[in-house]
Amino acid sequence: MNGHRPDTSRRPRRGAHSLLGARTVAGQVLFLQVAVAVLLIVAAVVALVLQARHDSEQEAENRSLAAAASFARAPGIVAALRSADPTAALQPLMAGAARDSGVDFITVMAPDGTRHADTDSDLIGRRNRGVERAAAGEAFTEIFEGAPSDAARAVVPVVDAGGSVVGLVGAGVQFENVGNAVDRQLPVLLASGAAALALATGSAALVSRRLRRQTHGIGPTEMTRMYEHHDAVLHAVREGVLIVGGDGRLMLANDEARRLLELPPDADGRPVADLDLDAGIADLLVSGRAVTDEVHPAGDRLLAVSTRPTAPYGGGTGNVATLRDTTELRALSGTAEVARGRLKMLYDAGVRIGTTLDVVRTADELSRVAVPRFADFVTVELLEPVLHGDEPSGVPTEMRRAALCGIRADHPFQPVGDVIRIVSSDTPMAAALAGGHATLEADLTVAQSWRAQDPEGADNALAYGVHSLVTAPVQARGVVLGMVNFWRSERAEPFEEDDLSFAEELTTRAAVAIDNARRFTREHTMAETLQRSLLPHVLPSQSALDIAYRYLPAQARVGGDWFDVIPLPGARVALVVGDVVGHGLHAAATMGRLRTAVHNFSTLDLPPDELLARLDDLVSRIDLDEPGGGGGDGITGATCLYAIYDPVSGVCSMSTAGHLTPALVHPDGGVEFVEVPVSPPLGLGGLPFGTREMRLPEGSRLVLYTDGLVEHRDRDIDAGLDVLRTILAGYADRPPEEICEAVFDAMVPSPRRDDIALLVARTRLLDPARVATWDVPRDPAAVAPVRSECSRKLDEWGLEEVGFTTELVLSELITNAIRYGSDPIHVRLLYERTLICEVSDGSSTSPHLRQAAITDEGGRGLFLVARLAARWGTRYTPTGKVIWTEQSLSDGQAPAGEALLDDLAW
Repeated sequence: MNGHRPDTSRRPRRGAHSLLGARTVAGQVLFLQVAVAVLLIVAAVVALVLQARHDSEQEAENRSLAAAASFARAPGIVAALRSADPTAALQPLMAGAARDSGVDFITVMAPDGTRHADTDSDLIGRRNRGVERAAAGEAFTEIFEGAPSDAARAVVPVVDAGGSVVGLVGAGVQFENVGNAVDRQLPVLLASGAAALALATGSAALVSRRLRRQTHGIGPTEMTRMYEHHDAVLHAVREGVLIVGGDGRLMLANDEARRLLELPPDADGRPVADLDLDAGIADLLVSGRAVTDEVHPAGDRLLAVSTRPTAPYGGGTGNVATLRDTTELRALSGTAEVARGRLKMLYDAGVRIGTTLDVVRTADELSRVAVPRFADFVTVELLEPVLHGDEPSGVPTEMRRAALCGIRADHPFQPVGDVIRIVSSDTPMAAALAGGHATLEADLTVAQSWRAQDPEGADNALAYGVHSLVTAPVQARGVVLGMVNFWRSERAEPFEEDDLSFAEELTTRAAVAIDNARRFTREHTMAETLQRSLLPHVLPSQSALDIAYRYLPAQARVGGDWFDVIPLPGARVALVVGDVVGHGLHAAATMGRLRTAVHNFSTLDLPPDELLARLDDLVSRIDLDEPGGGGGDGITGATCLYAIYDPVSGVCSMSTAGHLTPALVHPDGGVEFVEVPVSPPLGLGGLPFGTREMRLPEGSRLVLYTDGLVEHRDRDIDAGLDVLRTILAGYADRPPEEICEAVFDAMVPSPRRDDIALLVARTRLLDPARVATWDVPRDPAAVAPVRSECSRKLDEWGLEEVGFTTELVLSELITNAIRYGSDPIHVRLLYERTLICEVSDGSSTSPHLRQAAITDEGGRGLFLVARLAARWGTRYTPTGKVIWTEQSLSDGQAPAGEALLDDLAW
């Protein structure tokens, strides 16, 4: 492929170099074949020698065993062994027996191995070792190494008629005799190997000769270089290359030629006439003519074709052709360049416009795409409702300038934010809005209609140099949202009619993005309004906790995070934080439903785990009620943390449904994340909820939060928790308000992709002097003493005004507990913001308020309690129930109680 034949002058002559010095491919192949053959033959000879030696040793073992067995079973051998002198009876037989059996030695031994007779008489009387197996009755063979020489030996027991071993017979063949047999076979093996080597060398020489003829004696380096050049021409050259054979078939085409001529994948080897090429190019490729840069059309391209014959360079007849794309020659007027620029601008518009769901930002992106490639200045006006996310209606008469972009900072136009009024129907702006199509004012210096809009502004624009205008309406779904004005000042050429279609296309693409942003703005506003209306506006009054909170909705789409602080009977307070997966109106509405449900369940005064269990059951039922039996949006995926703090005991019990555990800041500055038993999110069901109870020292900070605070795209949750721990440790002694401020300043991401809720509560303990408890025996006579003690405690607290009312309430509650309840009965008074009276007993039966008839003797006690107390209720404990009341500490309560008694007198 380099245009030259191989350099045969440097080709090595046959026999001029050794195999090891071969530089041609054929020579190296010959050397490798011979080397492989030598290795294979040597390996085969070695294997045959080893196999022959193994077979000889095996034969020696078999021969020894046969000889020993024959001699052991010979008649008279048992009698000879039992004779007084076995050696005299057996030794004369040894030499003949060894010679006749073809073994080198035979030994007759006692069962312990002592030789009675041996072919070597010097060994008689010596003990032979390693014969225990034969003495036990087992014949065996082995390779014996030792005196007088190494041998293959067999030992066979001699058994009498009773089956007893009376002696042993051993026979063997020495290895030196076996080796002689193998050595006699070695010349034959070597001769066979030499013959095989000669045959392999000859065949390799024939293959090498054929390969040398095919490769022209080229060396491996030159062959590799030729293939690299071949691949470069096929794939890397940006000029088409074709090779056509003398028979008119396509022999080779590189990637560029396939692209320019749009050749099918199976084009190689097919006739050029069958490739569906332009007739001029097809004829030229098979004509054999040599041409240079002959221009031919190929589809929508113009190709400059050059051809040359392949002979004598390619070794046969045919043509090689090169192709260059010269399509740009048709664009002499620059029309194609302009069209490509417009397409590029429309592509940029699709990429750059609508990157955010913000109406004003989208309008600004539209203006920046068109400047300076299409216009020198662009102004975008939108209807006022569009800016607020509302659907526009009616005839547009006023708009607000939403964006302005130009090639220079100074300009003669009204600034962004000004109101643009449509005061005349003759202006290009009014015509574009009325007709729904772009309008053109090619020369503003002679146009009079556009001056009616703003004569003073028109004079300023003309004085600045503005001379041409295109106005396009911004409309989506047939609704006008605003308009876009394209102005030219620096560019000398005015707008033309061809520019109207482009302006409409650009504006239409932007209108879709603006309308999407408008609808998102409406939904976001509605969702945020709904969400804020459902969240607590002010925290309820309570004395157990000093609380501060922060809440920020997501910037893109509000989510379903919420928090709550719920006062409970007995001066306790419930803290709630939750998160609904998802964003938008559905998430906000779901949050409101869950918050309302938590409020309702909290009135039952349930423990945290029971409340979450009921909430989980509610979520499951709501999901089933969705369209499709749970196949709708549902609210599965909500999490919740519910905690109850008791300022009397300082105990905080909490349960979580898939929510992040709270952080606890100890008074000494230590920070820990409370380990609450893990439970699944709401709506999954199937598993019970665990509860963690812990006593919190006064001044502890309990921090509840949602995942939007500690987790976002650039920070995983573990890193966020570490940052939160560090901040809380640094502000451990600060008030909750300062802690909230510090956490939000350091951890709120920008932009916010999720809602963030943070609740910080500092614990307080109720003064033990304001708590009084009594145990009450189950005896009606005990009511009066307890009532008297309660009255003295009220006097001690300075609450004489409510003493009378409290005595009435306690009397009724204690009497009901004694009459209908069970032991143990306790009374507790709490002096907090209100006076709290609690009467507990061991029964789980709850009293009910009812309307007693005139003739009834009872049934008015709870009615009396309900009228005297501000609130009352029942809560259940693991050991029974507690009936509680709350009384206002304001003046006038006692007279009101006395008036009530007067009303109920009979």
